[in-house]
Amino acid sequence: MGFHGGRVVYLIDTNIFLEVMLRRSRSLECKELLKMLRDGRVKGVVTDFTVYSIMILLGKLGKLDELRNFLLSLTAYKGLYVYNTSISEKIKAINIASETGLDIDDAIQYAIALSVNAEAIISFDKHFDNLKIPRKEPKDIVHLKM
Repeated sequence: MGFHGGRVVYLIDTNIFLEVMLRRSRSLECKELLKMLRDGRVKGVVTDFTVYSIMILLGKLGKLDELRNFLLSLTAYKGLYVYNTSISEKIKAINIASETGLDIDDAIQYAIALSVNAEAIISFDKHFDNLKIPRKEPKDIVHLKM
């Protein structure tokens, strides 16, 4: 399953969800973006790698209720698709990491952004700057669509 029909597809990076869950300083713009994804006003993908990363982090922090709520919330998003990475995409990520200097976490995200032909990666991580697929922040999308 993917998104087609001329709809914009963004890859949503792990830090967008964590910003909200950990109540960081830019959580309001992230919440608004997530609402837009929930309502189907914008389309995006999140990797299974992001889901696992959040599970591990919240598990280590003992935030099991938040983790349960996060996983349940994923089923309610009309505009967000959980993308399962293949072994060949993971290998592609390793090649990307050696070519670009990205760490493996970022390389996996970038490999999937390339696979889904994402218009942008939505992230606060500046490691995604100056790549073929541009990085945008939630405020860029929220202001565009409001």
